[in-house]
Amino acid sequence: MALLTRKVDYAILVLSHLHQKPEGGCAREIAARFGLSRAFVANILKELCHKGYVASYRGVKGGYVLQRSADRVNLADFIEAMDEPFHLTVCTEATEGDGCTVSARCPVRAPLAAIHYRIREVLRAVTLAELFRGGSPVNTVEELVTLGV
Repeated sequence: MALLTRKVDYAILVLSHLHQKPEGGCAREIAARFGLSRAFVANILKELCHKGYVASYRGVKGGYVLQRSADRVNLADFIEAMDEPFHLTVCTEATEGDGCTVSARCPVRAPLAAIHYRIREVLRAVTLAELFRGGSPVNTVEELVTLGV
């Protein structure tokens, strides 16, 4: 089970390409760079445009550019914008009648909720720009402790 869906994973790839090319890029170019179908990349770009992450320009020199700075977008918010919110377990979803028949007497519900919260905080602490720079966005145990994880 992957935390990032295929759509979110490839959307991050597309944004990383545009982050490296401030002048922008087109679906054909991005698809060729990563060996993806042009139609698939075009659909991702359309959604990124709709969600306000990229802007599109028509014409011969048309294409896409980042609309939001990668420094201002954290991974948790991006995942939620592009897909459904992350939930470690059914009982960490904020819905009425959480779908678990034993949640009222479950001995591990609170510890799992705490783990869920910690994972979300790590995702909130990582910006897309940190991801695009490479290396480890959270480098040390001390940094995790600072985050309260």
